[in-house]
Amino acid sequence: MKKLSILLKEKIWITPALYIVIAISLSIAFYYVDLFYIEELKPFIPSILLTNVDLAKTIMGSLAGALLTMTIFTFSTILVVLTMYSSQFSPRTLTNFIEDKIVWRVLGIFLSGFIFNTLSLLFMRADLYETDVITTFAGIVIAFFCLATFSYFIHYIATSVQVGELVNNLITEAEEAISKFEELQENEASEEKDWSPIGIKESHRAEKEGYIHYLSFKKLVDYAEEQELKIEILVNPGDYVYEGKAIFNVFGVNKAEKSINNFYSLGASRTSEQDLDFAIQKMVEVALRAISPGINDPNTANDIIVRLGRLLGRLGRLKTGTFLLGEEQVLYRFHSYKKTLYKTFHQLSHYGKEDISVLIAILDSLKIAAEVGPNRHHLELWETHIYVIDGVDIQGLKTLDQETLQEKLDELAKATNQHSYNIAREKGN
Repeated sequence: MKKLSILLKEKIWITPALYIVIAISLSIAFYYVDLFYIEELKPFIPSILLTNVDLAKTIMGSLAGALLTMTIFTFSTILVVLTMYSSQFSPRTLTNFIEDKIVWRVLGIFLSGFIFNTLSLLFMRADLYETDVITTFAGIVIAFFCLATFSYFIHYIATSVQVGELVNNLITEAEEAISKFEELQENEASEEKDWSPIGIKESHRAEKEGYIHYLSFKKLVDYAEEQELKIEILVNPGDYVYEGKAIFNVFGVNKAEKSINNFYSLGASRTSEQDLDFAIQKMVEVALRAISPGINDPNTANDIIVRLGRLLGRLGRLKTGTFLLGEEQVLYRFHSYKKTLYKTFHQLSHYGKEDISVLIAILDSLKIAAEVGPNRHHLELWETHIYVIDGVDIQGLKTLDQETLQEKLDELAKATNQHSYNIAREKGN
């Protein structure tokens, strides 16, 4: 089911195709209503809603042309937004717009409206009908619905292209990924004891290359308990694997009844569903693009960096290292918090070292992470600030910039329970 869900997300044409099938079905249904049942229904239908065939052909021809124009405009707008997402935000954020169900539902509604009126126009023949028809009224109702949808689509696009809305979506996406690991560790994870698997070791390898989309931890645990196996997971969501790379090590006395490769999914690109690094990377890339000379929008970057602090603090609550799932049947290695901090800030510190506002935002982000997260990661957060400041020419900063940076450093030291220092004197030595 999970593989089917991911497949449906990637196949963006499925939603418009579904609406087209509905439109074709409605067109055929109204054709038979007009042909066989309209006489029986006439007493219950106001006469103003019925039209003769000639008028019906005129109206539906006009509606079909108008809806086709709206469809072309909508498609052009989608292409413009895709280009803007790629150039102004990040190519990695394209999936956030492409997989948006609302966009493709709107396109599907316009296509279905055009197809309904076109097919109904094809069925409108004077030699077939001896009375007035109701299909025209149905086509007008659908056209009005398309107009209302078009108005909503303009509003939705105007909202979704705003960087603030994108950042909110990326944060929500990251929080959902974190929540899944929180639930996994809370309900099933236990501290590693003495994991000593017994039996024959069998490595299960990737059948093709790609990125790990997801790992079905619960199904793996259930399967391991059912087959009396112990399974060692060798990869993390988001890892690139080549054909033949080991994904799992399986230990058991008897050979597994079915392939364990059914419990993970590979794809051509990374997804944020379980890939925490990728979820944060997309936010970092939007911030990097904002501080680039071409965009020159450091305030947007600073807002993203500060909001990253809360996510990093929440990430710090997760257990790191090696832990066991189920009744110690499945072993999984969660990447270290220090590695996450490095991946988050190494590019930001490099490209933002000339902008004092970016440096201040990074220190604020680390302080928020320390306040939100547990005490056990305070030292790592403090060491991260040293890494960030190390490449900055403190002596070249203006006096007020040095004072502001020193103030933020003191706040970080207090939040992480570390001893502060005079940044100008330390760097001067």
